[in-house]
Amino acid sequence: MQFEINRDILLKSLNFVQGVVEKKNTLPILSNVLLELKNKKLSIVATDLDIVFYDEISDVKVLSEGNTTTSAAILFDILRKISSNSNLRFDLKSKNKLSLKSGNSEFNLLCLPSDNFPTFPLEDNDNPEFQINNKNFLKLLNKTKISISNDDTRHYLNGIFIHLTETQGRNFLTGVATDSHRLSSSSVELDNANNFTPFILPKKTVFQLCSLLTDVPDQLKMRLSDNKVKFSLGKITLISKVIDGKFPDYKKVVPNNNKKILLVPTKNFINSIERVASVSLDRKEGLKLNINKDNVQLFVNSANSGEGNEKIKAEFNSENLNISFNSKYLIDIASEVEAQTLKVNLNDSVSPVLIEDSSDKNSYFVIMPMKI
Repeated sequence: MQFEINRDILLKSLNFVQGVVEKKNTLPILSNVLLELKNKKLSIVATDLDIVFYDEISDVKVLSEGNTTTSAAILFDILRKISSNSNLRFDLKSKNKLSLKSGNSEFNLLCLPSDNFPTFPLEDNDNPEFQINNKNFLKLLNKTKISISNDDTRHYLNGIFIHLTETQGRNFLTGVATDSHRLSSSSVELDNANNFTPFILPKKTVFQLCSLLTDVPDQLKMRLSDNKVKFSLGKITLISKVIDGKFPDYKKVVPNNNKKILLVPTKNFINSIERVASVSLDRKEGLKLNINKDNVQLFVNSANSGEGNEKIKAEFNSENLNISFNSKYLIDIASEVEAQTLKVNLNDSVSPVLIEDSSDKNSYFVIMPMKI
């Protein structure tokens, strides 16, 4: 196996691979990336057995076909340190040694035969393929991933619940995530909504998809099978297992009768929380809000490091209200709001709070107050 390729082209693909391969693995070959030369194209494959990443590069000079696997992390690290736009020459010297030359540099990388690399069929099934706007789906993932739970005992919360919803006769692809302290929901309109099966997309796949959607401008295509979902972006394919479990009926916790409305400038609110919460090193202490007609006083008291408070302008349509939140949760949510003004719908100091984004009517957030 021999080929030549531009360093930048291969590095871009290997950058995505880093998010898929497991650094510490009981199966050494899963730390490797599969390089396969066939039909004048270079295929790059990486997997952790739950996610499979495929990329196909045609801008490559194939001298002789073949395949091998080598450490994804080491190859990536070498390429990062080679000058941009350099030419790389790969030569498989033996089944255990891959030579890499670039300029005055030469490396001999250890390999494992590709016979032991897991294989996954790429053929499409008969299930419908859904085309989704790249930027809209990225926005959906970014707005909902902040609420994904890390609690392994409730594995069905370790991802985003992707399902169909209908509003005023229009079909939406909706993503919802919750860790039982907060909930995020965001939707994008879907033209063809026939035979869509709801599924829970795992956290690792969500972050990998976000990375791909940020860098690859191609149209996103999605196809479902029994326990997997396949995403295609141009020449790149990502196949992921879905979480086996039933997502809870989240609509029960979304308040629809909160009449007390707080309007506060989004950026000022975030900056103020950041400053006041600085006195709490681990952010464990709650953030107290004293909400008045025309201002909000923010207060954090840490037994170990002191206290901080700040007052910012706001509008409130009710009597004074004192309520407390986890400051990190509040910053995460406010940072995903596009509007210049944050709309906070309250009921009392213990009930769930609804946060809306006037610039994105298809997204909302719910946060539970803290008891201090």
